[in-house]
Amino acid sequence: MILHPYIDPVAVRLGPLAIHWYGLTYLAAFALFWYLAMRRTAHLPFARVGWSKRDVEDILFLGVMGVVLGGRFGYCLFYKPAYYAAHPLEVFYLWQGGMSFHGGLLGVIVAML
Repeated sequence: MILHPYIDPVAVRLGPLAIHWYGLTYLAAFALFWYLAMRRTAHLPFARVGWSKRDVEDILFLGVMGVVLGGRFGYCLFYKPAYYAAHPLEVFYLWQGGMSFHGGLLGVIVAML
């Protein structure tokens, strides 16, 4: 039997607010994208591509929206479709948690299109 260590999914609790590890990971990924994209726009000639810092920020915003909304809708569709079909308004209760990677990936693909 393989034993896995228990890791608390909550990194920090501040009263009723709980910051989860996966939220910190998303935040680090978005910050890394922004940092690397800004460095690239500053160092590479984008005259032929036409990207500006504003374009990078727009792409980041759309990507964040795609991850959050796609991840939530993917969770509702792939993991608990019967429950959310009976309670459709709870799909929008983002504070209750529930994200799926494949839903987030599909959300980012749709946002980038």
